[in-house]
Amino acid sequence: MQTVEVADELVCRLKRDRKDLRVRVDGAALPTDERNLVTRAARLMLDRATRSVGLEIHLRKVLPLGGGLGGGSSDAAATLLAVNELLQLGVTLHEMQALGERLGSDVPFFFHAPAAIVTGRGESVKPVRLIGERWVLLVRPPFQIQTRWAFGRLAESRQAEPPLPERLRALGESGEVRWGDIIPLMENDFEAALDPTYPAFREIKSRLRSAGAEVALLSGSGSTVFGLFKTEREMARARVSLDDQGHWIAAGRASSESLRCTWNNPSAPVTVC
Repeated sequence: MQTVEVADELVCRLKRDRKDLRVRVDGAALPTDERNLVTRAARLMLDRATRSVGLEIHLRKVLPLGGGLGGGSSDAAATLLAVNELLQLGVTLHEMQALGERLGSDVPFFFHAPAAIVTGRGESVKPVRLIGERWVLLVRPPFQIQTRWAFGRLAESRQAEPPLPERLRALGESGEVRWGDIIPLMENDFEAALDPTYPAFREIKSRLRSAGAEVALLSGSGSTVFGLFKTEREMARARVSLDDQGHWIAAGRASSESLRCTWNNPSAPVTVC
């Protein structure tokens, strides 16, 4: 897994005039109760506080819902980090990763970003250094994919889970991985399961490859498709060719300096993940 320089923004503030948790979301029609991973993550951390506090969280969504980009998982990880720092709870990285597993399979990765080999259900995370950089074009057609539904289709479409190729197993043994090593190995099992229902994926991938993408694949369980480009100029040309389709489109760099969960000082309490 690798982060890209496209992210939501999370602002956490202590409110000394009250003793409750309030979550506000801009940019997406998300509930703010326990159905929201940010709310659940905040409550997990508040349960560890030795005093009652008022906490206000403002989430500004940039990543689309149901896009297979890990937006909700990254927001949850950012919340755990932010509340831990803001309240000086002293929760260790290992403990936060364990809390993250309770929220979602992808959450632990974001404590080890920008790049890691992730196995199991997401609980096994081995950070690696990805040598070099690529420019990533993210293209999300105007519909969402529900993760549970996608996994159901995947289970129906295959008789057995195929074993990982040996070349994939060997990745990251030295702690460093090169783009040239992983690009030929990239695939997504969800594509065969979802393409019959969503032919738009094939069209987007075809247009990305025609525009010069080294690889074009569905991201996670969809509905975003990504294309990898060697240069920003190639990526920009591809973006122009897709801008007339009514898709959500974003672009960012993927490298060893890409986004990770970061915390600003309490005078500007912002986490980006």
